[in-house]
Amino acid sequence: LNRKKISALVGVCPYNRDSGHFRGKRCISGGRADIRSVLYMATLAATRFNPVIKAFHKRLKEAGKVPKVAIVACMRKLLTILNAMIKTSQKWKPAMAN
Repeated sequence: LNRKKISALVGVCPYNRDSGHFRGKRCISGGRADIRSVLYMATLAATRFNPVIKAFHKRLKEAGKVPKVAIVACMRKLLTILNAMIKTSQKWKPAMAN
């Protein structure tokens, strides 16, 4: 699957809550809650120990993102990385964190 479909399947893609002139907050919903909860715990560990996700999370927090929003963004990034690894049948090779 591509990154949009895989994030929708797990339930971490943002959906808008707009109606007419009203522009609501974007929130995650739907998907598979059991997979999302496992991914959440894996992301919490990754924000502490994985250099790529840790740098991404730090950059989001420094940009002023709310902590939960930063975690969900890291969840999507981790999910995209894992999907690409499965698609190409490669093992984890950490890139240099910027």
